[in-house]
Amino acid sequence: MKNTVSAFMSAKQSKKKISMVTAYDYSMAKLVSESGIDSILVGDSLGNVILGYDDTISVTMEDMIHHSKAVSRGAGNCLVIADMPFMSYQTSVYDAMVNAGRLMKEGRAGAVKLEGGKSVCPQIKAITDAGIPVMAHLGLTPQSVNAFGGYKVQGKTEESAKRLIDDAFAVQDAGAFGVVLECVPSELAEFITELIEIPTIGIGAGSGCDGQVLVNQDMLGMFNDYVPKFVKQFANVGEIIKNSFKVYDTEVKNGTYPEEKHGYGIDKSIMKNLRETYARKD
Repeated sequence: MKNTVSAFMSAKQSKKKISMVTAYDYSMAKLVSESGIDSILVGDSLGNVILGYDDTISVTMEDMIHHSKAVSRGAGNCLVIADMPFMSYQTSVYDAMVNAGRLMKEGRAGAVKLEGGKSVCPQIKAITDAGIPVMAHLGLTPQSVNAFGGYKVQGKTEESAKRLIDDAFAVQDAGAFGVVLECVPSELAEFITELIEIPTIGIGAGSGCDGQVLVNQDMLGMFNDYVPKFVKQFANVGEIIKNSFKVYDTEVKNGTYPEEKHGYGIDKSIMKNLRETYARKD
């Protein structure tokens, strides 16, 4: 059965953990959908791991729609959540609604995610009132990395912890069906999870959240420009891929690939006639 936002709420109520991972293309989405994972996040992290940017700020609406559309074709029963990129919702409530609608209509997402707390609650309310499910994102919000002065854990002081708690209540009241907590102290994230009614999805926020999300290239060892502390590499697929490329390169250059079994035949009499015809022209 297709996972929906109501499945997230049911999971929290029954204390069943929610699994989420990123994907950015059809083939990876198919693999995720066949694994039993509940949800796919088409994250603006594609700016880092797919497009090679230093941050997520340069990602455009066209980027997000393009990749969300590809993922949705292979997502199976996974709930597809698409990130709203930088400046696609901060500028106005109207822009937020239009761009959220594009991610649903053109990108075929099942929900959208946006970063921020109280400051974006008008956008969350308007988008949800339009019938589009919204997941919020608190803590380390990568689109605000320049304001934070870098990628830093959030909520370590009493004042900032209170602000996170207040923001969590605010996005819930605005209509968000869930909230990602990124780089938040584990005990604080667990406390927020106990306080609010909507599910929390942690990334670098400990095991007390209602679910977890990771960037698939991080967890599979396919992206090593930097590896956050919270990442566990469940496989080293990057090395397998790299070694496969090396073997391919060697076999192509020494002539052992392709072999006869990798090719297609043609009637020998046809080739004989062709050789004779073109030999006479010479």
